[in-house]
Amino acid sequence: MSTLYNINAPKKPTNLTVNSDLLTQAKDYKINLSATLESALADALKEKKIDLWKENNKEAIKNYNNTIEELGLFSDEIRMF
Repeated sequence: MSTLYNINAPKKPTNLTVNSDLLTQAKDYKINLSATLESALADALKEKKIDLWKENNKEAIKNYNNTIEELGLFSDEIRMF
């Protein structure tokens, strides 16, 4: 299984603008900002890649669904439910 991104890539410092109250509360609760951002970015990246895959395969999915609707599934005659 391939990974979403290279988890061993070096860390890179960056500047962000964040709502000051949100930042203060996160610090008060000792939330690791870097880890939280990385997790949120990984989730967002995964969703974008899923959406792109669906868009790139839209025609094949449509054709497959049409074939199933016309011909049924190969297992229709043998399944017990």
